[in-house]
Formats: sequence, structure tokens, C-alpha cells
Amino acid sequence: MSKSTIAITIYIIGLIFGALFLDLWSAETSPKAFIGIFWTAIFLIALFYCDKDEKK
Repeated sequence: MSKSTIAITIYIIGLIFGALFLDLWSAETSPKAFIGIFWTAIFLIALFYCDKDEKK
């Protein structure tokens, strides 16, 4: 299993956790929405470094 597949799996599990338990996608706009943005930023950084390592 490649590093990028692991990063994608962890990201999807985190999104499901956020949707079900943290109620990130509720109708109310709150500071909790920044958790989703932060989680996506971490995901993009992880993909960048996974791809960088695989090209070597």
C-alpha cells in the first residue's frame, strides 16, 4: 500500500468522523468549519510530501 493511499484513507475516515460526530456540515456556520479547512490543508500537504518521496 503506497503512502498516498494511506493518506487518502485517513483523510476520508477523518471526513466521516467530522460529519457524523462533530456535525461539521450542519446548517449553522460556526468556527467548526475551520476544522474541515484545516483537515484538508493537512491532507494536501501530506499528498505533496508523499508524491515528493515517491518520485525519488
